[in-house]
Amino acid sequence: MSDFNRKMDDTASRVNKTVSNAAERVEKESTEFINYLNNEVVPAVRNQSSKALRIAAQKLHDLANFMDENRKKS
Repeated sequence: MSDFNRKMDDTASRVNKTVSNAAERVEKESTEFINYLNNEVVPAVRNQSSKALRIAAQKLHDLANFMDENRKKS
């Protein structure tokens, strides 16, 4: 039975090491991913959002002008 216990201990040790390594890697990768989101994605979304709002505002302005012109013709 001691051989079985030793094999189980070895297996448990390998599994624990693998899980530990995976956890460390996940922590590192998630930190890098969060930094990427904060440094690259968020500014791009903000920039594009403001651009989209400006385009929408221009289109609404054009629509208002169109409506005013057509009201005068009627």
